[in-house]
Amino acid sequence: MKRHLIIATAAAAALVAGGTVTAVAVSNDGSGSARPGAPVSAQPAAHDAGTSASGTAQVQDGRSSIRMQDDDADGREDLREAKAAKVTAPDAAAAALKAVPGTVAGLDLDADRPGLVWDADVLGKDGKWHEITLDAGNARVLNQHVDHDEDDDARELAALRNAKTDAAAAARTAASHGTVTSVELDDDHRSKAAWEVETLTKDGKEHKLLVDTQSGKLSAVPAHDADDDDNDGADD
Repeated sequence: MKRHLIIATAAAAALVAGGTVTAVAVSNDGSGSARPGAPVSAQPAAHDAGTSASGTAQVQDGRSSIRMQDDDADGREDLREAKAAKVTAPDAAAAALKAVPGTVAGLDLDADRPGLVWDADVLGKDGKWHEITLDAGNARVLNQHVDHDEDDDARELAALRNAKTDAAAAARTAASHGTVTSVELDDDHRSKAAWEVETLTKDGKEHKLLVDTQSGKLSAVPAHDADDDDNDGADD
């Protein structure tokens, strides 16, 4: 299910004013190696910044270390983003789970107001949906909040909780087809849920792939489904 992650207005305003943003700081160990199997879980890691009793840290600068404008005038924005990112999709998944223990439901590499970031959707162990924005240069948490508007989809929740292959494993499986720029659980248009993964090769060619949530088997998105996704994107 598609989600468009938006940086909280209050957080953005605080940054413009030179204030602080409360978020979970994440140490980037660069491993990002989540074991294929049951949905990945992680406990909060030690933070680089000072932490409070609640486990949160004050992040002084909510901008990405990779400054990039959201501009696709020449149609090559996705390629520039893929080449500039230093944090891989599995790294981003691991960092998101250090911030919020639970299960990653989606990842998206995007140039947004703070620069180049990974947007992550996490179903927390608390049963709430969390939206986390990570620096694509070092995996630092730039913004984090609970999505109170997200409706619980029983089918999606069941597919996510029963998945034997997690988002990080799906990204690693698809990486042979290029740089992974997006991973999301798709249960809307198919008989069974699958991870839909988008990759980009060095020459700018995009691949849309499916990774079975149970077997981890990789396959191409059927042509008519890929066309439908492209048309949906054009309508946004």
